[in-house]
Amino acid sequence: MRSLLCALGAAALVVVPAAVPAAAAGPDGPSSFSIEDQRITESSGLAASREHPGIYWTHNDSDDGPYVYAVDSATGRTVATVTLSGIDTRDVEAISVGPGGRVYVGDIGDNLGGGWPEVWIYQFQEPKELRDTTVTPVRYTVRYDGGPRDAESLLVHPKTGRVYIISKHEDGGGLFAGPKRMSASGVNTFERIADIDLWATDAAFSPDGSRLAVRSYFSALEYRWKDGAPERLGQPSLPIQRQGESVTFTPDGRALMYGTEGARSRVTRVDLRSELLPDSAAQEESEDGKGSSGARDRDDDGDSSLETDLNLVVGALAVAGVAVLLLGLGRIFRRR
Repeated sequence: MRSLLCALGAAALVVVPAAVPAAAAGPDGPSSFSIEDQRITESSGLAASREHPGIYWTHNDSDDGPYVYAVDSATGRTVATVTLSGIDTRDVEAISVGPGGRVYVGDIGDNLGGGWPEVWIYQFQEPKELRDTTVTPVRYTVRYDGGPRDAESLLVHPKTGRVYIISKHEDGGGLFAGPKRMSASGVNTFERIADIDLWATDAAFSPDGSRLAVRSYFSALEYRWKDGAPERLGQPSLPIQRQGESVTFTPDGRALMYGTEGARSRVTRVDLRSELLPDSAAQEESEDGKGSSGARDRDDDGDSSLETDLNLVVGALAVAGVAVLLLGLGRIFRRR
């Protein structure tokens, strides 16, 4: 009986969807897509292009080489490969696009659990044309105040250009800020400025810099960014993924794009609402009077955000039904 109850209880947990993503591209930007490139089997970072609408930059984890891929969200196909010349990558975990279209690639992973005294960040200019090209990036050497850290999250503030790293540690993650201006000739020491209550696998700033989203394998958090520090807001929805590794905002800031590792990995869009919306997106919502309804909550198939709410209700009813079933079975067995 106990094993049956446990099995039914587990079923009750999985019937409630973590998120109901858009299914196709809508009028307000790209939506869910699959990465079709057979070379990309460990997509570990994700960043929306500033130069090319609908394009997302990604890269593999370790053992691939110094390559960054531009993926078209409309088709899932790679439209350009950027080769970083003179770089011998070790454990590339994150990518971010900063002011002026500068792309930052974080070779910041540490499979030794904090055994490497230095890690690196590579920076190159986002190309004007999408074609295969080779660039010589700027290389920044990074150390942490307090000693080495394992990290998978690199983010660049879109207004100030300051670079941040979130560590991934058993004792809780930390947000580390780099110097206001990094040096390519010396060592850049990143200092811990805040705690992040998550085993972070990636993070991103909203395009207007007012929000910070952080994800782990099984949950996500969003913060308001105020005066150079995070203020916790709440938990955005997170889809169930094989190995959730990446997150970025859509260029309009209205949604998060979640990525995962694996062949033909899925990038899933989840729309944001209420206080989780970045300030600029919330202002637009207020000005056009659409609120949380209208075209931005609808995908190409005409589905509405109402479907999301309906699915959540159905999930909740399913949980309630299982609870009633468990209660009834318990009474039957007690009578026996």
